[in-house]
Amino acid sequence: MMSPVRLNHAVLFVADLERAERFYTEVFGMELVAREAGVNAVFLRLPRSGNHHDLGLFAGDQAAGPGQRRVGLYHLAWQVDTIDELAEFRRRLTEAGARTGESSHGATKSVYGMDPDGNQFEIMWMLPQSEWGSYANAAVVEFLDLPAEVMRWSGVRTAGQIVQETAV
Repeated sequence: MMSPVRLNHAVLFVADLERAERFYTEVFGMELVAREAGVNAVFLRLPRSGNHHDLGLFAGDQAAGPGQRRVGLYHLAWQVDTIDELAEFRRRLTEAGARTGESSHGATKSVYGMDPDGNQFEIMWMLPQSEWGSYANAAVVEFLDLPAEVMRWSGVRTAGQIVQETAV
């Protein structure tokens, strides 16, 4: 049975976006990938990571209704090795009535779902790092034309690509 390869990244709702960004950059040594003012979010990457981003932080008030503030887990992203696997997960989630959306984030292609308890998740495939281009430092949300992506990237494996540790 096909399954994701690994957990790729987490996204959190935080009470104070600047405070959380400072914490993760100063304590974890994460680097800023993108600041997206339109959605009040930042995306961070660990220095030795091969991911586009390892942590997304969204201001908690973006998800809450009037008078409410929500903090905590937004979603976990599970990485698959090929775009073909992403298409298969799209089919499975649709058949299970669990697919909630999909989008292209430039460097990654994603299908979203919700488990029976209402926990949100993302199944994602990452382009080869050499193909990120301008998306290396951006976190866009665009229309996903999955059939076209499958035609272009079918069979290309990316989940095994890891940046090697460098001597300090």
